Amino acid sequence: MTPAPPAAAPRPAVFTLSAVVPMHDEATNATTFLPALAATLASLARDWEIVVVDDGSCDATRAVVVEAGGHCRVRYVGLSRNFGKEAALSAGLAAARGDVVICLDGDFQHPLEAVPAMVARWRAGDDMVYGVRDGRDGEGIARRLGARLFYALVRLGSPVPIPEGAGDFRLLDRRVVEALVRLPERSRFMKGLYGWVGFRSASIPYRVQPRAGGRSSFSLGRLLALAMTGITSFSFLPLRAIGLIGLAVSLGAMSYGGWVVFEKLFIGVNVPGYPTIVVSVTFLSGIQLLALGVIGEYLGRVYEEVKQRPAFLVAEDIDLGALPARPAARGGR
Repeated sequence: MTPAPPAAAPRPAVFTLSAVVPMHDEATNATTFLPALAATLASLARDWEIVVVDDGSCDATRAVVVEAGGHCRVRYVGLSRNFGKEAALSAGLAAARGDVVICLDGDFQHPLEAVPAMVARWRAGDDMVYGVRDGRDGEGIARRLGARLFYALVRLGSPVPIPEGAGDFRLLDRRVVEALVRLPERSRFMKGLYGWVGFRSASIPYRVQPRAGGRSSFSLGRLLALAMTGITSFSFLPLRAIGLIGLAVSLGAMSYGGWVVFEKLFIGVNVPGYPTIVVSVTFLSGIQLLALGVIGEYLGRVYEEVKQRPAFLVAEDIDLGALPARPAARGGR
């Protein structure tokens, strides 16, 4: 029998609200996005803030955000370089001070119209409300197949549920935020960490909107690297697959060796050796290199963790928001 979920915590009548927005070269969108987001937050809570994490932008993102900071209640967190979106989200969660934190992109692809529905689900008792994209219109067939393959691999090898189509557009209760901030991983795969911490969760569908301007800096190479991080962080499937392949190859080699001995002793057939040896050595070499590559990927993750470097470095923190500071969470960076 599946255990019943824990009882929902009572929600306060008055609460504070934070929005975490990672940005990388988003000066074009920030001019219109920040006032629109500010209007949405002001309609939901009296006390709110927008935490913009500048992930090493090379354009005028900083100037635009700081200029809008006063009337948009922005807290500008500038990282020392481009650490990637996962690290930028972690920096934003560590800086956010609201009772409720909403993570979303700063290019209008995450619809602001869905934010009130998320808050309503939080008021109903859910600790985490995540958006699930309604289809993948506009994506190429290679990207769609890659996404399906990734989620299939993760589902097969991970005990942590990672819903397909769920991304970083989500609402988090303060308890969830503090749990995420305490996690010590350096190579962070946020979709997996959201599932690992648990808590009462609910989904709402949304349709990805076109970018208001500019181009996404999230290239195919970064997507593949993120997928590899997700698989190696939350699944032992590649290691187990390599072990099963090795077992299958060993059994096949033993069976073939037994057949060769049988032919020689009982049938009198002299099996030509050179082609068999070449094919066997080439095949086994490929299997060994594949196994070393998989093991090396996991070993690289361990190497990154044991160095204990921080996931991000904050170069600048300009607080134009209106929320009081919270006590530092244990395990913060």
